[in-house]
Amino acid sequence: MSMVGYRTWLLVRAAVAVAALTPAQAQTVEEFYRGKTVNIIVGGSPGGGFDTLARVIARHIGNHIPGRPTLVARNMPGAGGTQALDYMFNSAEKDGSVLGLVNNTPPFVPLFGGSAARYDATKFSWLGTPSVESPVVLMWHSAPIDTVDDLRRRETTVGASGAASAQATYARLINATLGTKMKIVSGYKGQTEIFIAMERGEIDGYPSVFYSSLTSTRPTWLPEKLAKVVLQYGPEPLKELPGVPWALDLVSGAADKQFFRAATAANALGRPLLMPPGVPADRLAAMRKALRDTFADPAFIAAADKTGLLVNAPRGGEELEAVVRDTYAMPEAVLKRVREIEKGEN
Repeated sequence: MSMVGYRTWLLVRAAVAVAALTPAQAQTVEEFYRGKTVNIIVGGSPGGGFDTLARVIARHIGNHIPGRPTLVARNMPGAGGTQALDYMFNSAEKDGSVLGLVNNTPPFVPLFGGSAARYDATKFSWLGTPSVESPVVLMWHSAPIDTVDDLRRRETTVGASGAASAQATYARLINATLGTKMKIVSGYKGQTEIFIAMERGEIDGYPSVFYSSLTSTRPTWLPEKLAKVVLQYGPEPLKELPGVPWALDLVSGAADKQFFRAATAANALGRPLLMPPGVPADRLAAMRKALRDTFADPAFIAAADKTGLLVNAPRGGEELEAVVRDTYAMPEAVLKRVREIEKGEN
């Protein structure tokens, strides 16, 4: 082969290689999402607050994603919410076609003693949340519990999905810092099943239900006095619950206050949406913007209000990343106490 022929052969090979790579590399976000179905993995059972929120988001966010894909919510309850995160980290497609809407405590399971967790929360592609969540202790109307003092005086049965679930952990935390006597009955599949158990009289209450989840899935319970809120412990007191004590006002001592804040740090994540690690940067940026635009969309806000969902404090993916990063960097002494609560040792 002559030198000219050899150079021509090299140029042809290079052109073929570039042609093979260019379509994938040059594909725009709009081209990727056009005609595609995007799944939202919901880390909770059908009919619960997370399920309700996911389906409202699915109906509106597609209008704000380039290419206008179709979004479908798919439930993946189990293991207190860690099953959905495990799937998102290890099995879900990492091309931007899978979103997750998960509970805010599973991201901290690896940090606080969940050795079985097979994911690194600091590596997820965090998208945002419509609000900062406020858990409450909820009692059925027939339970003889109206105040925190009643919880201190009487042993009270409360439902949880598992020993390592948020409900069980927060019940132990409140028992440890406020001297209450909540007895945890675990094994329920999710929020819907715990609510049914309350209605049947199997248990007295629920130690950790988000206020927005309560108002969206059981909107008549508080107005009709079928249930009562005896304690709230979100990042700050809710104006919707005047007169209901805020846990941090009742926790005494600087050490216990720091412990309580660390153990409830997950509430700053609200109802987080995320994608798996390794999603292409342009698709991640587009999805973050789409979520911000959705939360500001009057049609979405109206739909959320109609179902009782709170969209009162949207946060972006960068803010959620910071919450996760800062929590993982907390002092070891504080983390040790939280781990003891997670394991039921305190």
